Order: sequence, then structure tokens, then C-alpha cells
Amino acid sequence: KKLYILQLFFFVAAFGVLFAAPAENKVKWCVKSDQELRKCTDLAAAAPVFTCVKRESTLDCIVAIKAGEADAITLDGGDVYTAGLINYDLQPIIAEDYGINTCYFAVAVVKKGSGFMFKDLRGKKSCHTGLGKSAGWNIPIGTLVSMNILPWAGIEDKPVEEAVSEFFMSSCAPGATKGSKLCEACKGDCTRSQKEPYYDYNGAFQCLVEGAGDVAFVKHLTVPDSEKSKYELLCKDNTRAPIDSYETCHLARVPAHAVVTRKDPQLAELIWTSLGNVQVRGFNLFSSDAYAPSKNLMFKDSTVKLVQVPPNTDSFLYLGAEYMSIIRSLKKEQTPGTSPSTIKWCAVGHAETTKCDTWSINSVTGDTAAIECQNAPTVDECLKKIMRKEADAMAVDGGQVYTAGKCGLVPAMVEQYEDGMTHSVTSSYYAVAVVKKGSGVTWDNLQGKRSCHTGVGRTAGWNIPMGHIYKRTNDCDFTKFFSSGCAPGAELTSPFCSQCAGSGKAVGDEAKCKPSAEEQYYGYAGAFRCLVEGAGDVAFIKHSIVPENSNGAGPVWARDVKSEDYELICPGKGPVPVSDYLSCNLAKVPAHAVVTRPEARSKVIDVLQVQQANFGNRATDAPFRLFQSENGKNLLFKDSTKCLQQVPDGQNYQQFLGTEYMAAMSSLRHCSETTPALEKSCTFHSCQTV
Repeated sequence: KKLYILQLFFFVAAFGVLFAAPAENKVKWCVKSDQELRKCTDLAAAAPVFTCVKRESTLDCIVAIKAGEADAITLDGGDVYTAGLINYDLQPIIAEDYGINTCYFAVAVVKKGSGFMFKDLRGKKSCHTGLGKSAGWNIPIGTLVSMNILPWAGIEDKPVEEAVSEFFMSSCAPGATKGSKLCEACKGDCTRSQKEPYYDYNGAFQCLVEGAGDVAFVKHLTVPDSEKSKYELLCKDNTRAPIDSYETCHLARVPAHAVVTRKDPQLAELIWTSLGNVQVRGFNLFSSDAYAPSKNLMFKDSTVKLVQVPPNTDSFLYLGAEYMSIIRSLKKEQTPGTSPSTIKWCAVGHAETTKCDTWSINSVTGDTAAIECQNAPTVDECLKKIMRKEADAMAVDGGQVYTAGKCGLVPAMVEQYEDGMTHSVTSSYYAVAVVKKGSGVTWDNLQGKRSCHTGVGRTAGWNIPMGHIYKRTNDCDFTKFFSSGCAPGAELTSPFCSQCAGSGKAVGDEAKCKPSAEEQYYGYAGAFRCLVEGAGDVAFIKHSIVPENSNGAGPVWARDVKSEDYELICPGKGPVPVSDYLSCNLAKVPAHAVVTRPEARSKVIDVLQVQQANFGNRATDAPFRLFQSENGKNLLFKDSTKCLQQVPDGQNYQQFLGTEYMAAMSSLRHCSETTPALEKSCTFHSCQTV
């Protein structure tokens, strides 16, 4: 009984912390209208952990959160972008979920029988939810510009607002300059607030209903059920469709509205927990009925539940590469100081950066370098830089092509490892498992052994062998299968880091188990070295690595290695010589590829074709060799690369990787702990992945 009373005491105490929290544990919610303030005040009465802060605009709220005067606000995707810019540095922590998923469809709604199509919008009257908002502005205007329906040469010619006002006869785009044509169709003061009756989704729809506009750019759930028969959607293929056909007739999928705050994990957790608890107590966060006629106060009324965003997801990852490129195309953002014939290459670690700098110096013609170098500590950090336009390209392994693809990047060029291959043949290699000859290690008795991997999430070194092992054990905890090993990129406390060598420094070695060339057992040659030096019993690498690092070939550590001292193991067979990889391998897998943003693809290809003509294997007297590495192995590109071949136009990452590899990856993705954090951030909602 005493125990029960004690538990009850702790429960009540914990509950009290949330709902009678001291001032420093308050969640200060930012609101923008008197109606929102009323709802927020009611929320604070139900849960004293909340207090309300009123500001005049979304931007004022963003500034207040940055300054610590407020803590949170729910924002549309376009505003999530603004909040994530360096001067504000806020991040999304919670997404709205609308029942089907955490994204919605941006649609163009018109009255049934009005006759015109999407490509006929010039000269019509338009209704927008607000300037800079996703469904109401960024998506429709970005789509009209990209389809060359709305002519706009870019910001150096005129502001996009001016181009839009010349395109439409009149508009209501709340937030535009008062007195401009973009405010002409508005009913109130043309501000992005409830003072403008045509603001937000319901306002833009009302603008259409009342005849102030011919088309309303809104989200797919805006038209009330009772009104759907009177309205239609405009499709990009110049047809019309019923209101409920939004899955096949929309302008774009848009990431859901998100709660943003400062980058503070404790504050994020307090906001998440507080919102969850107030719902348990019966407060309806997703209804504005009590404050009619206002809608979507604090949260969208169509929200079904809230979903926690994966940790460390910034606004760029949340919005995705596709949406980011739409926003950039509207802003016509230029990368400062970069010439049209220059690309920024991302290098991982010191050794790659050194090679990249040498490449950059040699790439200079006139006074312009074709290659500028960026660097990051890991491949995933480089991929983030490419997504953010801080870098343009890098060559990555198939597993990283998969992650990059999930984040909206595309393969542009692929490494070729054999001379004389035709352009119709995509280069590939074999994933193999290597053991010491006579060790007695076979595929069947592999459990309990020590393993050497190229890196977590890499193709030959992780995805393929662990996919095989998962199918065999149905257990995602691979530490139960291997006793220890080296898999660079694993948690430092993991058994998969215990056998790693680091950089060789005696004290304070930060390189240990890092997925970069500083870790001696990283990559193909590193995983083989791990086996050679006795740190593991099996190495998962590609088929050409043993001959490349034995019998006199390779770096200093491989000087005395003989290839006949090693053999291959695979399921259902006894050990075979390393030369028999065609009959004993774990999978045939796609070659490494250069990845980039979709809009940068053709530029990256053009620059690389010139660079390989100057510094590739056929340029015999070149001062720099693109496919050779000093002070390391496989730096920037694999040393076995003969040339780079263009990936066929229109080929996405799924087609590039092939059905067998995609199947292996989806099998391995049952194990969420093996999914990179970057990929989790990119795929937690479905907008970018369908």
C-alpha cells in the first residue's frame, strides 16, 4: 500500500510539473490575431504550462522565438523555409498529420463550367492564401514559371510579384504591397492575418466563391463537402478533374505545417510532451469552431494528430530537395561568387580535401577554377551541403545513392571499372566476403565471429551482407550475430567500433570508427586491412580489392600480403579462391555514382566531362590524376575507375540501383536502427518519396 501511495505521489508530482510549471518551464506560444489569442488563452487555462505571446505577423513571431521572447508557432512550408535561414536558425520539431500522411496536396480550384484550363490562366483573376505560402503561392507560381506559362526572366529582370501581377488581371495575395494589383481583389486590408477575409485557405476559397477570383490556389481539403459538386480542379496536363481527384490532379505534394522552435532538445521535448498532455485532458487543438468564422487557429483544423519529427531535422531536410528547388527557383537565388562553369565538390575528411584542393588548382583556366572544394566530416554531412546548395556534387557508394535519392538528389554520372564498355552497359561490381585461407570460417559458421565492414550503410560492406544475415535471423540486432568488429559510422560504444584502428595516434584519437579516410579500417582497402591485421575474421568488400592490395600492389601495409592466402565464402558453398567471385559472391551491385540536385545535373555532367578529358586515364601527361590517390585509397573516386559515364537522362535512383538492390535495401530497412539519421529525416513524411 505504501508503494502504491508513493507511486501515486510521484505521478501527481510529475503531472504537476507539466500543468503548474514554474516560469522557466513555460511554453510561450506565438499567435498573430485576436482570435488566435482567444484560443491560446483557453489552451493556457486548460494547461498552465502554456502562455501566449501576440505578434503582428509570422515574421515577427519568428524573430520573437529567435530572441527567446516566444517558444513556438505552427508554420506553413514557405515560412518553415524562412524560419530555417541562418539569421533565425529555427527548426521543425512536430508535424501535423492529416490522416493520410504528413503532407498535403496543393491544388488549383475553379468553378465548374468556367471553361478554361491551367495553361489558360493568363488574364484571369487569382486568389492566393498568402504571399510566400506553399499551396497558395510558392507551388502555383513556381509551377507556372517552370512550365513557361508565366514568363519571368528572374530577379535581375523584375521581382516575381511584378511578373505575377502582369500575368493575372487582378489578384488577392495577402501580404503583398498594399495598393498593388496583387491586393486589388482583396476584401480587407490585404495583410496576412484574419483582418483580411480572403487570407488563408478558407479565405482564398471564399474569394473564388464570391467571384473576386476565377481560380483559388489552396490545399486539397479546403472545399467543404457540401460545395464539392460546384467546383473542379485544374490539372497540369491541361484537363479538369473532380475535387476529390487530388491524388492524380494536383500541382505538388507539400510537406505538412510544422511547429518550429529554437535548436534546443529540452525545449522541443517540453513542447511535444505539453501538447500531448493537453490533448489527453480533452482540449481540442485542431478545432476552431468556438471562434467562428475564423479557421485554422494555431493548427490546421484538418489535422488528425501530431507527429514528432526525427531529431536534428532542419528545415531543409524537412521540406525536401524538390520543394527547396521550387522556392529557390522563385527567389532565383544565385550561389555567390560561383561562375556558371564552376561546380563545388564535397570532400570527406582531410585526405580527400587535400586531393580536391590539388584538383581545384589544376582545374583553373584563365582566372576561373572549374572545381571549388567544400568539405564535411561524413558523406551524410556532404549530402546535406548538396541539398542546401552549399556544394554541388560528390561520388558515393550505392547505399549512399539510396539515401541521397530518398532525400531528392539524383545520380548524374557513374564510375566505369572496365575498359571499352559501351554506354548502354552500366558498370557494376560484386560484393564478396573474404576470410583467411585455412581459418575454417564459412558462411554457415559466421555467427560469433569478428567482422570488418567498409562502413555502416555502404553497399558491399554493410547493406548486402547484413541484408543476407537479416533474412537468415530476422533479428535487427547484428551485435547478437557478430561478437565485435569494425564498421565505421557505428556508435562509438558499439561492438562494431571495438576493433577499429583509428588514425594510429596514441592519445585522443577522434578518428576511431569515423566513416572517413582518417579511420585506417574505413572503405574497401580499410576493411581488408582490418582482416589482414587480425582485427576481424571476415571482411565484406568488393571483388577487386584483394588483388589491388596484394602481391606487391597497394600501400605499405599490404607489402607482404599474398592473394593466395585469402579466399571467398558465400551461402551454400565451401571456400573458393578470390578469383572465383563470379561463382561465389553476395550480390552484383551498382557502381559508385556522382549525385547532385536535379536542377544542377546537366551542369555537373558538362564540367565532369571536361575534367576527365583533362585528368582522366587517357590524359597521359596530365599533372593531376582524377582516378589515382596519394596518401590514401579511393579518394574522391575509386582508384579502379577507368572513366565516368553519364547516367541516362530521366533515370531516377531506383532505376539506377535496380530491382535486386532496391529489394535488398527495403529488406534491410526493416531494421530502423541501421537507417541513417539523414534518411530518417528525409523520409519520415511521404511527400518526397512518392
